[in-house]
Amino acid sequence: MAYHKFLVHEKKDSVGVAITDIKKGEFVKGVFLADEGVLNITAADSIPLGHKIALNSIKSGEFIIEYGEKIGRAFKDINQGSWVHTHNLKSIHWVKK
Repeated sequence: MAYHKFLVHEKKDSVGVAITDIKKGEFVKGVFLADEGVLNITAADSIPLGHKIALNSIKSGEFIIEYGEKIGRAFKDINQGSWVHTHNLKSIHWVKK
């Protein structure tokens, strides 16, 4: 694995953003933009370019954090490495903060 496949905007984020397509089962490297730290995850799902990957397990009802901000809430459990999108995330615009 020579290069990173996802970016993490802030240290407290619970998701990263794929900068290329990620295949299910692929061991991928992510980079934290703040300090260029590295995080390695095995993808639990295929994740398209521009979509989110869970950096850790997220329980149903928990907020999902991106850019250091609450962007939505999980409406079912999400495992580390899973694709985070409309099938398991409800936008913050539709949930109580």
